[in-house]
Amino acid sequence: MGGLTALSLNFIKPQNFTTTYIYSMNFLTVILEILKYTIPAAVVMIGTSVIVRRFLVEETRKKQLAVFQDVQDTTLRLRLQAYERLIIFLERMQPIQLLPRVYETGMTVRDLQHSATFSIISEFEHNLSQQIYTSAAAWAMVRSVKEQTINMINNLGVSLNPDAPARELHARILEYLLKDGTKSPIDIGLELLHDEVSRVMNFGTY
Repeated sequence: MGGLTALSLNFIKPQNFTTTYIYSMNFLTVILEILKYTIPAAVVMIGTSVIVRRFLVEETRKKQLAVFQDVQDTTLRLRLQAYERLIIFLERMQPIQLLPRVYETGMTVRDLQHSATFSIISEFEHNLSQQIYTSAAAWAMVRSVKEQTINMINNLGVSLNPDAPARELHARILEYLLKDGTKSPIDIGLELLHDEVSRVMNFGTY
């Protein structure tokens, strides 16, 4: 009987091996089937991720460039506006424009002198913020021209009778400006401002 049992066990062993082998093959087949679908899906996912990331990077770069361009355009516009206002300031400071604008009937030399210098100082203070958008040299030049023009008016004013008619100061100032035919500080300042405007428009810098 014992011999029969041993024989039976020996006979069953091949069946167990075959079952295990079949099970292993089925498991391997399942794994291969899973990989057949997951690997392409993973490749597609990775490829899509790379494409999306590259797209987002490119879009971010484009937006940054657009913002930078907007800032540059705004800065250029503000610079040109600042130069325009300073040019207008110097033009309005020209005695040929300034004196008739501030003159009132019955004014004396003292009155015209005070009105002219007050007008220059007021307009200069109104344009103080423009120095933010111009070069330091341009702003220093504008301030210097302002001081020179005020000093000229005051120096010529004190050389006259303060109670004399304002037309005497007007005539003296025009005579002073035309006596030697040289350019006035205002004319020189206007040339410098126009030169800087040209550089800003052509090269985007002073």
